[in-house]
Amino acid sequence: MNADSMNMIPETTESEETTTPRASHEPIRVLLADDHTILRAGLRMMLSVQPDLEIVGEASDGRQAIVEAQRLQPDVILMDITMPELNGIEATRQVKKLLPETRVLVLTMHENEEYLFQVLRAGASGYILKEAADTELISAIRSVHAGRFYLAPPAQAMMVGDYMQRVRAGEERDSYSGLTEREREILKLVAEGYTNNQIGERLFISPKTVDTHRTHVMDKLNLHSRAELVKYAMRRGLLEG
Repeated sequence: MNADSMNMIPETTESEETTTPRASHEPIRVLLADDHTILRAGLRMMLSVQPDLEIVGEASDGRQAIVEAQRLQPDVILMDITMPELNGIEATRQVKKLLPETRVLVLTMHENEEYLFQVLRAGASGYILKEAADTELISAIRSVHAGRFYLAPPAQAMMVGDYMQRVRAGEERDSYSGLTEREREILKLVAEGYTNNQIGERLFISPKTVDTHRTHVMDKLNLHSRAELVKYAMRRGLLEG
């Protein structure tokens, strides 16, 4: 499956909104965001035969993706990177600010470390190459919907390469053993994309307490953004399965 896609942009601002989880027996509602009509048609055809997936809408550019996401409130958005009007990375950032429960799975042609880290910084839950869509896409959708991260093998290799570069440069400071059990729980949940309110509800503590623990985690691990925290959690294997 082929088509082009790409661009760039910033960092997620966490929203404290919560929404009621969808019943587990209901299909996963998917929004397709790609500027190639033929690709969208192919994706729709491939995904629609799965009984647990439902294509609820399509968007041909980044701005339309945001509008349709607000209107349809899908569970998962398949997001291209390079689209007219607004690129997929900025669209992801805005969608995650408006709809923190919606998972974004980036589907792209590009094996590019810069884009990988940008989409993670924007709040995406996965990165998959279009050339592997016919073999990996369905399991990737199910994985991000279940709250896990999904990285295609080339993206995993880029993540390991980044880690090794940091080790060689002496920038990798691993103080995981210095985290308390509560801090480890919060590290994992923050990396998985949960808001302070959602974490507080799960752990029966206040959002303010969550924020305090989160600050301590960032300080102890010498991390400065959610993207760095996600990369760290992936390297530690905290987001697998």
